[in-house]
Amino acid sequence: MSYGGSGNYGAWRNDGVPPHAFDPRLEPELFRGVLTRRVFAFLIDLVVLSVPVILGYMFIAVFGLITLGLGWALFWLAWPATIVWAMVYYGASIGGASSATVGMRVMDLELRTWYGAPGYFVLGAMHAVLFWLSVSFLSPLVLLFGLFNSRRRLLHDIVLGTVIINSSARAHAASAAHTY
Repeated sequence: MSYGGSGNYGAWRNDGVPPHAFDPRLEPELFRGVLTRRVFAFLIDLVVLSVPVILGYMFIAVFGLITLGLGWALFWLAWPATIVWAMVYYGASIGGASSATVGMRVMDLELRTWYGAPGYFVLGAMHAVLFWLSVSFLSPLVLLFGLFNSRRRLLHDIVLGTVIINSSARAHAASAAHTY
């Protein structure tokens, strides 16, 4: 049943607490530098999300000029389309084979569930929604929450039961475990 991590194989501990696939005491390399990398991954994803949005706004502006102002009525669709685009981007990339957005892949990170399974579309979309809600209501100080837990999880990670890990460290640990 285990998808990776420290090999708990779905067994429950005697104290009634379910096992976590990624133990920071046994595998500290999975969490080393994760918060810093997440900030840079977010900035990269912000650029990836912004480029099509900016191009869409430019298209609507030019279309409005060509149609003598009638095309500018499409501006009311731009904001909802931006939100849909962001949810599809996060859902498809976290639900993809690498369980990571473009920024996360560049920064060598991946999202996993607390028990080690890869991400899926709905989880990726909800991860984005809860992140934006938490930052909107709690300000960017929500990032400080990650400094006070061993898995470097943010508030929305805990609510969704996800963890962000170094993908190269996980791949290195898995290949080292399979050498004979």
